[in-house]
Amino acid sequence: MQQLLKLGTTWEAAKEKIKEVKPELTDEDLEYVPGKENELLERLAKRMNRTPAEVRGWVESVSVNKAKAG
Repeated sequence: MQQLLKLGTTWEAAKEKIKEVKPELTDEDLEYVPGKENELLERLAKRMNRTPAEVRGWVESVSVNKAKAG
């Protein structure tokens, strides 16, 4: 079963924070379609050499962090 991303902000704001931390990620990498979170997580997992679960946790932590994430 697919879980929704638990973002602390809008996707657009989270995407900007992600791009600050990982400038190598493109808009295409970060394309998010509501209801298709798994596609986003799989795509980012491949680009970042992480598991989708690791990417989910990272994206969610970046979205709630006021400063840059590490």
